[in-house]
Amino acid sequence: MDKNTMDTDNGSALAEDLFSDSHVVERLDAAEASQDQISEEIRTIHEAYRKGVEEGAPEETQPRVDFRPYRSSLLRHPTKNLHHTDPETIELWSPAFGHQDVHPLEANLTIQHNGEPLGERIIVRGRVLDGDGRPVRNQLIEVWQANSAGRYIHKRDQHPAPIDPNFTGVGRAITGDDGSYEFLTIKPGPYPWKNHFNAWRPAHIHFSLFGTDFTQRMITQMYFPGDPLFALDPIYQSITDQKARDRLVATYDHNITSHEWATGYNWDIVLTGSNRTWMEEEDAE
Repeated sequence: MDKNTMDTDNGSALAEDLFSDSHVVERLDAAEASQDQISEEIRTIHEAYRKGVEEGAPEETQPRVDFRPYRSSLLRHPTKNLHHTDPETIELWSPAFGHQDVHPLEANLTIQHNGEPLGERIIVRGRVLDGDGRPVRNQLIEVWQANSAGRYIHKRDQHPAPIDPNFTGVGRAITGDDGSYEFLTIKPGPYPWKNHFNAWRPAHIHFSLFGTDFTQRMITQMYFPGDPLFALDPIYQSITDQKARDRLVATYDHNITSHEWATGYNWDIVLTGSNRTWMEEEDAE
């Protein structure tokens, strides 16, 4: 129901009941930053970075460990020296996946329940490459994402958006000999988070990749082109270099789009080299 189109005879009382506890009427807490404040902090940092590059400073292809607009970034990396452990011992207790354990249907996130999930079907296709453009074959890829309303199936996600009973939002695949992968899923929606007042994350899909063993896990995020929330998101903007940020954004590809079925996106992942895809820190949550 649209609050602005209720019957005027009894609409006031009904509106009070419907919206008195809604997030729509929340007010900015004095301790919280506004989006304008966060955006100004981002602008100042990026301007200083661009000036530094013009004066000869190196380009930054990875996010800054401490990025003030991203308020919890200080808590998402080690603050003390790391202690090395025996990787062989770790692998004795780690799960192991192979071709026989990852079924091709696990890459289809739309058939995991009894009904069709709600939202726009999308095909995400790409290749996993090393820094020299060579394919990385037999790579385990796991994905997880919010549903079309921007809601995760997780007890900590309590924002007032519907849970889709036909969409869990997790899948996995193994890259082919040419480094290729493909997922069929639902385009995720944006969602609010607690970084600042009225903070919203752009729509994205999380990707987890494993190397030759489970001590080589890397996590990143894929975004969608033209998202108006890019400029407002301190996680995306924590990568100060525009070219590096652009590498996180998939490209719409009409050749991947399936007739009367799903739109298609292409996104390649580069694991090494100066053009590598941004990956989260190992100890990030």
